[in-house]
Amino acid sequence: MQDFGESMPSTTQRESVTKKALETLKANPGGVRYSELVRKIQETLPNIPAKTIQWIVWNLDLREDTKKEVYKPARGLYRHTSFRDAQTEPPELIYAGGGVAEQDFYQPFADWLKNDLEDCTNAIPLGGNRFKDKFGTPDVIGLYKSRDTDIIKMPTPEVVSAEIKTDATDLIRAFGQACAYKLFSHRSYLVVPKDSPDEDLARLDSLCMIFGIGLVLFGSSKPNLPEFDIRVRAAKHEPDMFYVNKYLKMAPEELFS
Repeated sequence: MQDFGESMPSTTQRESVTKKALETLKANPGGVRYSELVRKIQETLPNIPAKTIQWIVWNLDLREDTKKEVYKPARGLYRHTSFRDAQTEPPELIYAGGGVAEQDFYQPFADWLKNDLEDCTNAIPLGGNRFKDKFGTPDVIGLYKSRDTDIIKMPTPEVVSAEIKTDATDLIRAFGQACAYKLFSHRSYLVVPKDSPDEDLARLDSLCMIFGIGLVLFGSSKPNLPEFDIRVRAAKHEPDMFYVNKYLKMAPEELFS
């Protein structure tokens, strides 16, 4: 709990500030920064000290009486939960031709990531809009955890994400998504068709090495025989733990089994 050097607020102060905070968030679909939220409340409730308002507001997303109405989409940004799904879109259904959907490659790549590349101890298909975020949801997400037989064990699991594209005309967007996944992933992979234009593959190869993104090529017409081929191995980096925890709270339970 934060200490703002003030005595505990009264019940009346708590109720008034909380009510005004919720009204302010409901009026701002994009959310309100902490300092701006405090300022707005203070303007309408000038008799309540600023530090008392800060004390009441700082954990709105955690308090039992408000956590169902307030969440943080980013550090220091408070948003009303009625706007959480504002950017929700239906899951992508992209066909590679011959009735083959992009989703058909999710499970094969998850298996390859775990069994062949051994970058994960568990990996599952995800995709769609599970994370309800404009930065997108990985098509495949995995965890790498120490095994019981390991002599030296990792202090925390590592997150691995992948963006799979069967459309060779959409590679720049796919690369941007793979980069965005580094926000919450220790390793990020971009998986693209082997028959993509040579010039595009050459540029992706260089970009992936510069940004530490893994690059994998595959046959985009046969989900039962995709022949994944590692071109650039993903470099490990430390993600932002705020986003790691934010997104993994929305991940399926089977990821942690």
